[in-house]
Amino acid sequence: MSPPLSLRRIKSSFLDLLFPLRCIGCGRDGSLLCPDCCRSLPRIKQPYCQRCGTPLTEGNLCPSCINHPLSIDGIRSVFLFGGTVRQAIHQFKYRHIKAVSAPLGSLLAGFLSTYPLPGDVLMPVPLHPRRLRERGYNQAALLAWETGKITGLPVRDGLLLRQRDTITQARAASAAERRSNVRDAFACERELQGERILLIDDVCTTGATLDACAVALKAAGAGTVWGLTAAREFAYIHQRET
Repeated sequence: MSPPLSLRRIKSSFLDLLFPLRCIGCGRDGSLLCPDCCRSLPRIKQPYCQRCGTPLTEGNLCPSCINHPLSIDGIRSVFLFGGTVRQAIHQFKYRHIKAVSAPLGSLLAGFLSTYPLPGDVLMPVPLHPRRLRERGYNQAALLAWETGKITGLPVRDGLLLRQRDTITQARAASAAERRSNVRDAFACERELQGERILLIDDVCTTGATLDACAVALKAAGAGTVWGLTAAREFAYIHQRET
């Protein structure tokens, strides 16, 4: 039986306090991601698909976006999901080191400063209530709040709901299975008045989850919906339809 939510939150708070401020990448004291490691992280650079953000060698759209057009207006990711980035996100999501949200949020804000995306508000990709109870926090929401502190963009958490408890996307073997898994999984709680939404999440693999969120938000009246994630899963870059 899982411990009560209050105990998990207390444990998480103690971990935040006791976890040593040492760089996840090099072990240097002082911060969870030191300036040198931040500069050396594997950033995604152009050329990439103008819709889903997948790195390309030629053209403006990747084969997947040509064959399966997305509802989302665009997806951008700052880093490839590997090395220090993978370690940081793993500590953040599965080791309850919530303090990692601060440096990751700062990096997302830095990306937006250099490469602005359309967005009036930041909106985290929601967890299903059951999973939220198990984890005790939504990592996407923490990222959104940290990014909002720096950019000044307001955060709208709680309007977008995960109404269906799907299996984790990691268990889906293909892009088609991922799209099917999250189809109709999200709903927007109220009507939107043409707002430009910038969805925030930690990792993008095929873009299926972000796209399913965009479908729900546009059905509720969103003007545009873009997605921004800290990292992109490179294992799927050349195998999105297999």
